[in-house]
Amino acid sequence: MASRRQLLLGGTGALAGAMAGCLGGTDDDGNGGNGGNGGNGDTGGNGNDGGGTDETYDVGYGDYETTVSAADFPDELRVYAVQTGWSNWDAVMEAFEDEYGVALYDAQGSSGEALQDARSHAQNPTHSAFNGGYSFNLEAMNDGLTTDYKPANWDNVPDELKTDNGHVTATRQMTTAVAYRTDVYEERGLDAPETWEDLKHPDIAQDLAVTPPHTANGLASALSINNAYGGDLDDLDPVIEFHEEIADHGADIRRNIEGDVTSGEISTIVEYDYSGLNMKYNVDEIGEDQLDVAILTGPDGEAGAMTVPYGYALLEGAPNPEACKLFMDYVLSLDGQEKFFDAFVRPIRAAELDQPAEFPEQSAYDAAEFALDQEELVEKQEEIQTELTDRTPLPGAQ
Repeated sequence: MASRRQLLLGGTGALAGAMAGCLGGTDDDGNGGNGGNGGNGDTGGNGNDGGGTDETYDVGYGDYETTVSAADFPDELRVYAVQTGWSNWDAVMEAFEDEYGVALYDAQGSSGEALQDARSHAQNPTHSAFNGGYSFNLEAMNDGLTTDYKPANWDNVPDELKTDNGHVTATRQMTTAVAYRTDVYEERGLDAPETWEDLKHPDIAQDLAVTPPHTANGLASALSINNAYGGDLDDLDPVIEFHEEIADHGADIRRNIEGDVTSGEISTIVEYDYSGLNMKYNVDEIGEDQLDVAILTGPDGEAGAMTVPYGYALLEGAPNPEACKLFMDYVLSLDGQEKFFDAFVRPIRAAELDQPAEFPEQSAYDAAEFALDQEELVEKQEEIQTELTDRTPLPGAQ
């Protein structure tokens, strides 16, 4: 199977740190803002070089439709966690700059780190929008850090993945999965994992890693395991007991693990489907036949793969709201959404696009996938993360 890396443009070759990304003609749904000089094509472009002071763009949805001027755009726009090496933001950033002449600051950091920074700068925001795990966006909204803006194509986002007040809108989603080194498994005589119980095998757990619970993906990993063994948001004992068993054999918590996986130091990582698939098909340091991705159930078929939406919110009193609205519109356009699929991140408008064939079988998702009520999660998230950090026996939690 041909690698999808040839499909990616520009910065995706870097794929630094965590795990990691153009602009075409107008699509035929006609719902978008972003058209140059009063146009409203979904892709947002009129062929200009971007950044010219005489250019204007229609942005927004419904009551939020307005016109922004390139004369008000900064040379650099800051949006939390829009960063190289994650979710194919590389390609989105490059395409936006090519079209509109506005560079995106490489805002490295997790959802939790972004929220902490946004809180610390509440009186004098340094970024224009919050971007990260959907529940973290809700926390930012509840803290009074966000303001309302409905981007173009807001109506194409499922109702449960946007707030009626226009503060938070989902842009993409990922599912907890396990990526594993097929060559190492073959050397050890191990079968491909199918359930979370399989990861307790000493020959798997000896170099198994999970991500920190203060990150969106680490929290999802813990809650996936917890659900697979009968736990819920008020009972974390199942995942703690699971951690105890794998810790006895050498498992640990790590943050940036791409290099550890490609080098063979880690044979198994609990992360997102995106992370494993992107490594398998878009990272030069490892062959496609050396890595695979599995969606796991509980030992008795319980749902064990949490789906995690990611989204964004305009920040109250933030700098450069005009350029930020245009960027938010672009991310939700079909051109922007396709950039996520290029790196195996499922865009929120996935039903309107062709899903890459490299994803695991849909039957695996159907058997294991579940979603939590995001409002309930945000009420308990901080307490859950603290408990997971305090109670886990896995090294590297702090």
